[in-house]
Amino acid sequence: MNFSPTSAFSPNEFFAAPNDGSSGTKTRSRRPCDSCRRRKSRCELVDGATPCVLCRFHRQECTFLEDPQPRKRKAASLNEEDSNSGASKTTVQDKRAGGRSPIAAPRIRQELPVGNYANLRGPSLLKKTLGLQNHRHSRLIGSTSQYEQLLLELGDYHQRDEVPVGLSALRKVNALDTAFILSPDEGTRNHEDEIQDLDAIESIVAPHGQALIHLYFRIVHPSFPVLHKKVYLEKYQRTHREFAPPLLAAVYILALNWWSYSSDLALLPKPDVPRLEKLAFKTMNDIIHRPKLSTIQAGLLLLQRPEGDSWALTTQLVGLGQDLGLHLDCTDWRIPSWERGLRKRLAWGLFMQDKWGSLVHGRPSHITATDWAVTPLQEDDFPENAADEDDEDGSTEVEKGRTLFCEMIRLSEILALVLSNFYTIQAEIDFAQHTQDGVRYILEIAKPIQLSLRQWHSNLPPELRMENIAMRKLSSTGYLHLGYYAVEITLHRRIIRSLSSVDDPSLRAICQQAAQTRLISAMDFVQSLRPEHLQSFWYSASKYCFALIGTFISLLWVTSTEKEEADSYKSKLDEYRWTLRLSSKSADFLERAISMLATSTGVLVKAIPSQPNIEFILNRHTRRISVPPTSQIPSGSGSGSTTEAHSATYDLSESETHEGPSPDYISEEPSPSNTTGAEGWGTEGLWFGSTGQTQFLNMDSLGDIPNGFDFSAFSGHGAEHGG
Repeated sequence: MNFSPTSAFSPNEFFAAPNDGSSGTKTRSRRPCDSCRRRKSRCELVDGATPCVLCRFHRQECTFLEDPQPRKRKAASLNEEDSNSGASKTTVQDKRAGGRSPIAAPRIRQELPVGNYANLRGPSLLKKTLGLQNHRHSRLIGSTSQYEQLLLELGDYHQRDEVPVGLSALRKVNALDTAFILSPDEGTRNHEDEIQDLDAIESIVAPHGQALIHLYFRIVHPSFPVLHKKVYLEKYQRTHREFAPPLLAAVYILALNWWSYSSDLALLPKPDVPRLEKLAFKTMNDIIHRPKLSTIQAGLLLLQRPEGDSWALTTQLVGLGQDLGLHLDCTDWRIPSWERGLRKRLAWGLFMQDKWGSLVHGRPSHITATDWAVTPLQEDDFPENAADEDDEDGSTEVEKGRTLFCEMIRLSEILALVLSNFYTIQAEIDFAQHTQDGVRYILEIAKPIQLSLRQWHSNLPPELRMENIAMRKLSSTGYLHLGYYAVEITLHRRIIRSLSSVDDPSLRAICQQAAQTRLISAMDFVQSLRPEHLQSFWYSASKYCFALIGTFISLLWVTSTEKEEADSYKSKLDEYRWTLRLSSKSADFLERAISMLATSTGVLVKAIPSQPNIEFILNRHTRRISVPPTSQIPSGSGSGSTTEAHSATYDLSESETHEGPSPDYISEEPSPSNTTGAEGWGTEGLWFGSTGQTQFLNMDSLGDIPNGFDFSAFSGHGAEHGG
């Protein structure tokens, strides 16, 4: 049996209570001795004779002389259960807080939460809130619901905010027909447990709750602004009981990852994280029946934990977000301006989580362009600015974090195009129907997306360059640049998979060379990460993105046509694993990436033959031709409906063939005036961009080029390493 110096000593751990075969009712045939009374311990006599067990153990006199102390009124505990062994009762709160005795449990605030924010005295951001009310939850009235839209348009709600509908209320938020039903929280499932759940969560971290919240807003919030800082702090200043339990727990859980970055906490023992996580997910399950903006906030934050990625939770959050109307444009809604900004940030946070979750898990995305009306984020959608900067060492820059969040949204929109054009069931059917066209069909669809991706990367603000690190500050820009490499690899991954014997060997060589250059750039990026990057906040998909680079190596390995080439990729995979292992010493979450890579490639690469099996790789398409399509999407539905492929157009810049630093930052984009044999950015040319010049190769002539054609004339002279 293990003890800690702070553990309460209990004789019952050594001496079992005698079993007299009676009922479980405790009898009080005598008073406890003076020593046991002072200890508040059970007084046991052996065979009814003194001294008692404890006095005998401590070798002290067992007396019955002192008068009993006045009894203090015991606070009523919730859900008490009688103990058959006669031991004292334990409250549900004590059990949830870690089984600590009432003596050892830290004291927490007992103020009751505000019942209705509209009745608050003095100024408050929460008085007119729609999505963060404390006593009610809201649900959007949909266009096909039992509430007729024309009737909603007839109603004039300018004079009054709400119209009673039974126990609920109807609140119209614009001049047309956008309205919500507000229903009381009371009576919903597990609502009565909310206070005790919040107390249990607060007890686990007490007395460090305030310090952890400060850590969260210093390090996590600037790069992932899904909370409203002033609203959160206003609520916490009154009491921790005003939050949704999983949101309170989620903020603590994420902040605990940077425990050592607080001078007040660094030398103290950390709270029980597994118990916090258990409570967070238990209470998350409880509140989905009364969804609020805080429900979405809690879910998004829980997904950012090192082990938190969950497609099931992501899917659930998307549905809850639609319940709350987050997929709509709230620009003209009659709600507080701060809530409009919060809704937009949460909507785009859900969008990102849906798209990156779709990539990570290989599942269909749930957010579609046809049901998405959220406008792009503007500067006034973010309540914090440079004036809110925290000067403490190890903080994250506020304005840089805001820019980072917006650029991650734009990158996610490009990822959405990659997924919808290349990784849907219909896309697979379309590709199977065009196998006779070879990779040219894929390349034609890829060209505009590739252009958008390169344009995004070249237009990144200077403050988001990897080398831009403020002194004694953490920088989360690493997750943005890693995401860029992941999107590029996802695009190239589909191209490499599609190479077949139908394609001209020269075209296959170009595609493989471009993929190899992407790989080298990604590996260089990982090696260039500094502690300021590694110890900062990383987006939930980052673990997968690190592992994806290794998966891409295995793809290039298995599609190699020469043994020497295959051996070089095998060596690169070992090299990359070693890089991750070294970097994991500065970032614990990389252990998860290493584990993912080990499980995804450790066994599968053993099936790769020592001599490349060219026939198997290049004739995969024949197996797909034999499978008839089962459905067809109407033309213009995203993945293209062209039945005859035009000349292939694959973006391979001159610097793509350079095996040095990343060729991502190109100082000059190709322009129509530089084109040869193509009208503007049409589909007739393959361009090789370089610094200061652009050259083109007519893809229609590839079939006439001999296999030994030398492409070195198009190789570049290096490019600036930007990421």
